[in-house]
Amino acid sequence: MDSRMPRPRHIVIIGGGVIGTTTAYYLTRHPAYNSALHRITLLEATSIAAAASGKAGGLLGLWAYPSCLVPLSYRLHAELAAEHNGAERWGYRRLECVQLTASVEDKDKAPRGSSKTSKKTRRGSAGVAKQSEADNDPTKDQDSVDEQVDWQKLPKQDANESALLHDSVLPKDLDWIDSSLVREYAEMGLPGFTETAQVHPHQFTTAMAALAREAGTEIRVNAKVTSIGIDKPSNTVNSVSFLDRSTGETLTLSDVTDVVVAAGPWTGTLWPKTKVSGLRAHSVVFAADVSPYAVFTDISLPSDWVPAHRLARGEKRRRHRGNVDPEIYARPGGEVYACGEPDASVPLPPTADLVQCDAAQCDDLVAYIATVSPVLAAAAVAARQACYIPRHVRFGRESAPLVGAAGVAGLWIAAGHTCWGVQNGPATGKLMSEFIFDGEARSADVAELDPRKYKV
Repeated sequence: MDSRMPRPRHIVIIGGGVIGTTTAYYLTRHPAYNSALHRITLLEATSIAAAASGKAGGLLGLWAYPSCLVPLSYRLHAELAAEHNGAERWGYRRLECVQLTASVEDKDKAPRGSSKTSKKTRRGSAGVAKQSEADNDPTKDQDSVDEQVDWQKLPKQDANESALLHDSVLPKDLDWIDSSLVREYAEMGLPGFTETAQVHPHQFTTAMAALAREAGTEIRVNAKVTSIGIDKPSNTVNSVSFLDRSTGETLTLSDVTDVVVAAGPWTGTLWPKTKVSGLRAHSVVFAADVSPYAVFTDISLPSDWVPAHRLARGEKRRRHRGNVDPEIYARPGGEVYACGEPDASVPLPPTADLVQCDAAQCDDLVAYIATVSPVLAAAAVAARQACYIPRHVRFGRESAPLVGAAGVAGLWIAAGHTCWGVQNGPATGKLMSEFIFDGEARSADVAELDPRKYKV
């Protein structure tokens, strides 16, 4: 057969999150795609956007990372919204992104309008804040150490992005934050370079799935992949087996030519060499209609402050000492999303529908936000939820996502995007379509994300 002639392919995508659905979308939009020759099957263990892709914040920023994906993906988000009416279908819009510090404990003492640099938390090697030296002091009461810990977060900014912030006065329309508590305020820098936008992640992911299905992708939900078949003599993928959770039957797709593993934190379970795992994070959604801002906070609380729900349970110590810094994103449609710290206390469950949500952690988040926002303090909480952030961890350090070919012919990895999966989904999907149909990435240079660097 002429090598230039298109060949039949059966492409199986594992994962119905934002990476899997955008990959399906861009495969069906690729110039080489021919529905008569190419079969695309997406397998999802639960339902579309059931995990982090449905419970994330949906923030898009030119200041995100990794830099090899961000510009392309940010542009593609705008193009997708323009082509498919994203403003209506998935809440795409530009918004202001700001950072502020607030002090609840000394609101009557601290001077306002300070131009000091915002306090930076020391970060651990995996991108999570380290505990202070005092946490390891053997003279401290052990119960206090157990119950009072430093707030931890996965940072969305590094030193370069933080340097782009500049001081400003609190905008008048940011009226859902108590300005009397704000000590420092900064907005993201120059338009065109540090722009910020947003989508509703669940709506975006399900829309991508619907568009891919309309173009010919077969989507199977409740299909938990159990194994990827490899032809050992040729070191090539040839099948995928999965459990139909609706019937309990194990089925096998044969004649498979390509497998894209885009299973988020479950990627490491399917293909351990990826070392992609999950870290649980909680979030809440308020029913409130406020001005369009994404707000990164740094809140200092009184030393004797304890959330009301913990006091009601007889707890006399607050869970965190020092500062807390939840992130708060206004959304169209009368919603405000807020996310808290990650925790490693509960291991990744087999499927997304088995994720445990710790209501007390969500209530902590609500209580912290209430100290600086009377509007949100009075708002109803529409959702308390948890998900697992997919992380690519090597040698104890959080690494860049894996995007590209693995060491087995026909096996592709697209996972480990941390908190920027929604932001970087379109670029990842488009690049995967190029890898498969063109044999190389053409829209961006992502050599640094090559899974083969790690012998995956």
